[in-house]
Amino acid sequence: MGLVISLLVTFWVGYLIYKKYKAQPVLFLGGMILMFTAVILGYGQILPQKASTGLVLFDAYEFIKTTLSSNAAKLGLNIMSVGAFARYMDKIGASRALVRLTIKPLMALKSPYLVLSGTWVVGMLIGLCINSASGLAMLLMVTMFPILVGLGVSRLSATAAVATTLCFDWSPSDTGTILSAETAGVDPVIYWTNYQVPIVLVAFIVVGTLHYLTQKYMDKRDGHVVKPIEVETTKTEEDAAPAIYAILPVIPLALILSFSSLWITWIKVDIVNAMIIGLSVGMIFEYVRCRNGKKVFEDVQAFFDGLGMQMANVITLIVAGQTFAKGLMTMGTIDSIITSSHNWGFGPMGMMIVMVAIISISAVVMGSGNAPFFAFAALTPAVAMKMGIAPVLMLLPMHFAASIARNCSPITAVIVVASGMGGVSPFDLIKRTAIPMAGAMLVNIGMTFFYYYRG
Repeated sequence: MGLVISLLVTFWVGYLIYKKYKAQPVLFLGGMILMFTAVILGYGQILPQKASTGLVLFDAYEFIKTTLSSNAAKLGLNIMSVGAFARYMDKIGASRALVRLTIKPLMALKSPYLVLSGTWVVGMLIGLCINSASGLAMLLMVTMFPILVGLGVSRLSATAAVATTLCFDWSPSDTGTILSAETAGVDPVIYWTNYQVPIVLVAFIVVGTLHYLTQKYMDKRDGHVVKPIEVETTKTEEDAAPAIYAILPVIPLALILSFSSLWITWIKVDIVNAMIIGLSVGMIFEYVRCRNGKKVFEDVQAFFDGLGMQMANVITLIVAGQTFAKGLMTMGTIDSIITSSHNWGFGPMGMMIVMVAIISISAVVMGSGNAPFFAFAALTPAVAMKMGIAPVLMLLPMHFAASIARNCSPITAVIVVASGMGGVSPFDLIKRTAIPMAGAMLVNIGMTFFYYYRG
């Protein structure tokens, strides 16, 4: 009975998010409904006796308060600082400068579709420093898209390559990476180097090749003739940033990787420190460039605005997801799923595939990678422990599955933004992204199997 109720509430939550209801309050409400139902039906308690407020009604709110407090500290501050730094880099034009610099080598390639495939690879590399899929897509749509179309690639093919450039959220400073590493009890740098990088390196070959073959074939099928044309590019204020600004978005990443267990171990630089150091260097560059202290200080407001935006959007989503997960656990849903999995003959890897499938379907339906992953991430350690598998081997494919699957949803932000700027239909666009993303998903699952059986 508890499993049926949990499934009904989960379906209702997913339906509301699909209908564009705000994810946070929906997840909060769904979690509270499950918690109160569990108590009423005798399935479990919201809080242990020692932590209880003395009133069941207040226990749910106590859980939310405690969860918000704990997430707003280390995890929340990491995520907030990353988002804030990204906003400041965009404000001063450093992100645009990085994109301009990195796409230049692609011009040496002779084949238009090789340039297209290279655009995806370069976009993935830029994604190490620019963690927003839709933000990176917008940058590439105003810089690389006109070049691809000018080389003779169709608008649909060019948009497909750009829209999928961050189908793996694989940066050490990415919000999903930080959450996944924290939940798995692994250092974000180790999580990146030991688990994420090997998967993405394989994906570079597989997805890059699939983009080349898929877009070339579909252009030919649609009757598109490859013919170089002149395409006018628009200049913006951000384009005025000098080329040297390209190093600014890279500074925090360089600091995080350099002063870690990978290299310099006697000096500690965490994510927050790296972002603030990057901000300070950016301010110095800006002052040297414009000699206007008032403007420099005014632009820093973008950093503080970014802190608030991350708190409002990402941290609250994480807490809402954990509240929903708490409701499912209080209902005994996890135990029911584990028992059912054993009865069906599912081992640890079978359970991993089930979780990946749930995340993927949810990401496509909801149009969001973060919402389903944040909702289910908190459940994963309990599931992994009972299945006898390391939590990282379940969180890793779920995290990547969420970012891959969102590129197959016509309502996700990156698809809507890219299709709008490219002047193509989002439904036609996902037909072009489906095959490369299927390859990405196979790499994701296949490499997880490799990690598991390697031990």
